[in-house]
Amino acid sequence: MESLAIGRRLPDGSSILTAIGFVLLVNIVGAAPSAVASPDTPWFRALEKPWFYPPTIAFPVVWTLLFVLLGIALWLVWRSDADGRRLALGAFAAQMAFNVAWTPAFFALEAPLVALGIIVVLWALVVGTILAFRRVDRRAAALLVPYLAWVTFATVLNLGIWRLNA
Repeated sequence: MESLAIGRRLPDGSSILTAIGFVLLVNIVGAAPSAVASPDTPWFRALEKPWFYPPTIAFPVVWTLLFVLLGIALWLVWRSDADGRRLALGAFAAQMAFNVAWTPAFFALEAPLVALGIIVVLWALVVGTILAFRRVDRRAAALLVPYLAWVTFATVLNLGIWRLNA
């Protein structure tokens, strides 16, 4: 009897493939800006960085892990039939648009102040997305908390770079 209850809680093979699809999609969308802009430029290398600037390798590792969590969270909300699902999906799309906009603003436009404005809006949108996800699936909301922590850190980092180089 217990194995039957466990079987009902686990997603089937098709659902797992869909979840993997969501994870891949979020990673592809999230990584897309790096095709047009990156920190590997003379301009960025010349910038003074705050003392707490992490090693370069931290960024792709952290973002990949965060995008995996975002993909799983999005999948949980997408497959739900709870009230607020459409709002939660819209909130996710809005925050993702600002996430994607940050990299070109900072690196391609070489505009840390513009990027700071974008990331402040992103931070607010992530908070809103967490609240919207919470109404649909608490697990999905919890999966976004590390993302909010990283966006908070990235906001402070962006502010520090702007202040040191203004």
